[in-house]
Amino acid sequence: MSATVDGDKSGLVPDWVRRALRGPRPETVPAMVGTACTFVGLIDIAAGVFPRFRHSRMHSLVEVLPGATGPFAAALSLGAGVLLLLLAHGIKRHKRRAWRAAVILLPAGAAAQFAYRHSVIGALISLTLLALLLRHRGEFAALPDPRSRWRALANFVLMSAGSLGLGLVIVSAHPSEVVGSPSLTDRLEHVIYGLFGFEGPIDYADRVSWTVGYSLGALGLLTAVTTIYLAFRPEHPAARLTEDDERRLRDLLSVHGGRDSLGHFALRRDKGVVFSPSGKAAVCYRVVSGVMLASGDPIGDVEAWPGAIERFMDEAKAHSWTPAVMGCSETGGEVWTRETGLDALELGDEAVVDVADFSLTGRTMRNVRQMVKRIERNGYETRVRRARDLSEAELEHIRRAAAAWRGTDTERGFSMALGRIGDPADGDAVIATAHKADRDAPDSAYGDLKAIIHFVPWGTDGMSLELMRRDRSADPGMNELLIVAALQAAPALKVERVSLNFAMFRSALARGEKIGAGPVLRIWRGLLVFLSRWFQIESLYKFNAKFRPRWEPRFVVFRSTRDLPRIGFAAMQAEGFVNIALPRLLAGRPARRARPCAHLARHTDQREVRAA
Repeated sequence: MSATVDGDKSGLVPDWVRRALRGPRPETVPAMVGTACTFVGLIDIAAGVFPRFRHSRMHSLVEVLPGATGPFAAALSLGAGVLLLLLAHGIKRHKRRAWRAAVILLPAGAAAQFAYRHSVIGALISLTLLALLLRHRGEFAALPDPRSRWRALANFVLMSAGSLGLGLVIVSAHPSEVVGSPSLTDRLEHVIYGLFGFEGPIDYADRVSWTVGYSLGALGLLTAVTTIYLAFRPEHPAARLTEDDERRLRDLLSVHGGRDSLGHFALRRDKGVVFSPSGKAAVCYRVVSGVMLASGDPIGDVEAWPGAIERFMDEAKAHSWTPAVMGCSETGGEVWTRETGLDALELGDEAVVDVADFSLTGRTMRNVRQMVKRIERNGYETRVRRARDLSEAELEHIRRAAAAWRGTDTERGFSMALGRIGDPADGDAVIATAHKADRDAPDSAYGDLKAIIHFVPWGTDGMSLELMRRDRSADPGMNELLIVAALQAAPALKVERVSLNFAMFRSALARGEKIGAGPVLRIWRGLLVFLSRWFQIESLYKFNAKFRPRWEPRFVVFRSTRDLPRIGFAAMQAEGFVNIALPRLLAGRPARRARPCAHLARHTDQREVRAA
């Protein structure tokens, strides 16, 4: 029967027998070995830290696993555990360097098992896992992630903090062997001395002081070795647009730029790009926390999109990155899901105003009309011009004001932000400004300039909102004033459509407030309204709705639902709403304070939106 298992058609052989005889699927090996490394690493750390665990029944059952060397050297067990934990994530992500390190560590562990403990079973398990890694070595071909030597400093900070915490546990794990009653300060001093290989102020009975000393020394050595390795290894900087990449993208946008309102944002210079084999399409992306994050639709000819998407997926596979797309259109979502097998989920809606249909007349526009008239009566005037029509002095004045009015330490935006104003290559961009002569402060730093709105081109007949900034002392309603001014000036600029902000979960908010909405939809809307106390969800929807736009759905494309939390966190990092910064003194610049937000709005002044 075993000879005909693979070709069995009768159903006599159970599925679990077939799977057992065939062995593990190649794609599951990294996850399986990585999980084993995590489990064994935690066991080793416990064996090195807690003396009772080294003599417990649990440890007697697991001590034959690779690396579980606690019975003969607590320090070696602790060091092996930390190394295995560091390797586990890389193995799960198919990283080649993690595979190489594991291939070196496992035979060393097997030799230790046999030489020090005479454990044949432990050595065999180590060699079995080694054979599994060697057999499936083709699965571990992922290239390194983008990195810089700043990661060495981050590693030093994190490893030092972890070593201090774990060291305090180590020095406190032997209460019956401690001489006297050392204070917390004494324990911390003992840990710091021990990390550098010196004796601390705490004394232990018997040979416990040797165990504690070697364990602390092992933690200090690991911190030093990993930091030195990261500091002196070759750099692999993150992908950036080259001048040739930008030129090719602009050529594609000049022909196909009218297809997607987010197209011009592909020209952010902190993005990488992959082109289709024909060069007629491209996908721009950024890698954040192991997520390869694209935004909007591919650039270029729709017929060439599959080639660019295939290159994107190949790049993600080569580095074992999680592929994801934020804010693509319905057409883009259909192509992405068809070509890659990924899934798509509606994320929200983009507000698009058709210039020909816009008017301030009518009851529905009464609030906006009254606000604009009130501000104009207060002495404000507006100017709407192409960036190429402004002098360099005016552009520099606007740049400095926008930076000063930003409100955060970091520039926000990724999928719907360009990250620059007045670049010579962006001469078709539109800048709307509000001005008022301030008699009380005639010598203010920015003169009569009170608010700025920046639009980027959307093909030849459209423009897409990029940022909104205002002086905090200006009257409320600056954004409404400038958007109305830009829409009224659009015909003279030969602009027929204007893309405003992106409203997350807009359809749920709109349907949930209508008569006849079901209980589930009402509960969902109620939750979104509740979350809007901290996140800009409902306020942005209502702000966009003032201008009576048409709504275009936008989607997130992902591989698996379990990837969504990771993708969401990476997107918030890319947009600048979450920032993992080094401590202020180590970073050499002010610490960046993250302000949470739950949308992908285009640099909207949140306080202005809430006031409106």
